[in-house]
Amino acid sequence: MKKRSSLLTIPLLLLTLFSCSSDDKNDAVLVDDIAAIRSEYAPDKRVALFDVSAYRIKNNYTLYGESNLPDAVTALRERLTEEGIAFVDDIKLLPEEDLKDTTYGLVTISVANLRSNPKHSAELGTQATLGTPVKILKKEGSWSLIQTPDQYLSWVDDGGIVAMNEADYQQWKDAQKMIYTKINGATYVAPDVSSQVVSDIVAGGVLELLVTDEDEGSDFFMVKYPDGREAYVLKTEAAHYSDWLATAEPSQENLVTTAKQLMGLPYLWGGTSTKGVDCSGFTKTIYFLKGMIIPRDASQQVHTGETIDTENNFNELLPGDLLFFGTPATEDAKERVVHVGMWIGDNQFIHSSGQVHISSMDKKAANYDAHNHDRFLRAKRVAKSTVGALVDLKQSPIFND
Repeated sequence: MKKRSSLLTIPLLLLTLFSCSSDDKNDAVLVDDIAAIRSEYAPDKRVALFDVSAYRIKNNYTLYGESNLPDAVTALRERLTEEGIAFVDDIKLLPEEDLKDTTYGLVTISVANLRSNPKHSAELGTQATLGTPVKILKKEGSWSLIQTPDQYLSWVDDGGIVAMNEADYQQWKDAQKMIYTKINGATYVAPDVSSQVVSDIVAGGVLELLVTDEDEGSDFFMVKYPDGREAYVLKTEAAHYSDWLATAEPSQENLVTTAKQLMGLPYLWGGTSTKGVDCSGFTKTIYFLKGMIIPRDASQQVHTGETIDTENNFNELLPGDLLFFGTPATEDAKERVVHVGMWIGDNQFIHSSGQVHISSMDKKAANYDAHNHDRFLRAKRVAKSTVGALVDLKQSPIFND
């Protein structure tokens, strides 16, 4: 955005509070309208950007800021017009024009660390594994504001992604893919594990598959990274993406098996990969490895799936159900969901707290978790559900067409 003088950057709300002019009423209406549109179209700023404000000089209003929601901006314009409030529209719609047609991107390293602000010292908000497609919204120096398939907004440095135009992105989607299925490993410059490593790779990493005449008899897949590097991956550690997707199933057994493979994985705030996970990153990773993309945070995941009755006990729960913990709503405060784990049966749940481990709801058990038992809020059945922001990779071709 263009730099403005100190007067022009005073938010309209402040002008409303301190102005004594005849336009006070319009000031209040405009503030309320912006808030109403934001509440309707972008109630969760983690997945929707509506950073819009206004200022007034004398009787002239100007809207400024940015948004990736054209419908929200249009709704605000129409609302103000209907109310007879004249304004200059200086709102920037994203993706920004300077990107031209390179608004598509692919993660090109094993795990990209996505941050809350465009700097390495900023909070780690989430992660994205190799081959994850992203939308690029704007650039700031060597950083890009992106949106991942779960709609999460975050910043990534240039080393984490490759930008491309729609034609190149479509060509990538049309290509055959390989998905890495082992918890972690490496790719190599030659079909030999003793050869030079190209990079590390973690479960869920997706690469373009290069089919060669020797492929059928080889122990390796030949693959290509989004940045053009070529490498080899052991077939015993990976699968054709189409074959994997056909059999990916968030069944009770599959979810529990996958979760237990991550036992002992260290807790990492913002982590959503097998390099480290926070509580919701753990549940998100489990489901992704079985063909489902669920929202990033526990406070978002709680709005998906069907609520399971736990009024008297946990007998109605099935392995794979998500358990949510926090503080209930009161007359003075909203509910706060701060932790999530996954039910595995036998009165136990698996979760990331310190490290991935199993806790019990049975007061007589050695691994009884009194802290979480006492702050339990409710349980949701997410597997195969269509309630909330859930993505079934069999129905939504995010990695392939």
